[in-house]
Amino acid sequence: MKFIQVTIRTAAFEEEIRFYEEIAGLTIVRDARPGRQMVFLADAPGDTNVEILEAADVMDAGSPYLSIGFQMADAEAMRADLLARGLEATEMIQPSTTAKFFYVKDPAGVQVQFLQRL
Repeated sequence: MKFIQVTIRTAAFEEEIRFYEEIAGLTIVRDARPGRQMVFLADAPGDTNVEILEAADVMDAGSPYLSIGFQMADAEAMRADLLARGLEATEMIQPSTTAKFFYVKDPAGVQVQFLQRL
């Protein structure tokens, strides 16, 4: 079995796509537009996807009990960049000597974790 996707239903369809392209660095690997407002983004074809579905009635897809995580080389620099872009980020969290991270909400309200392994 292979984990293939996370699906986010949102009224903020285009903003959500831009967030995952510009902030998370994903690219569109499958686009069902026009016709169905559905886009799949990933690091590369065959990798786990973030599926974005337009849903006019969903204003907040977030949950305090769920997040999507991305690993990067420099979480401090990423946090500073996101703050400069006007996004609200949590303080840096370092639960151990091996990792630190922070969270930001995407346009749909989903918590996104940016983690750096130390």
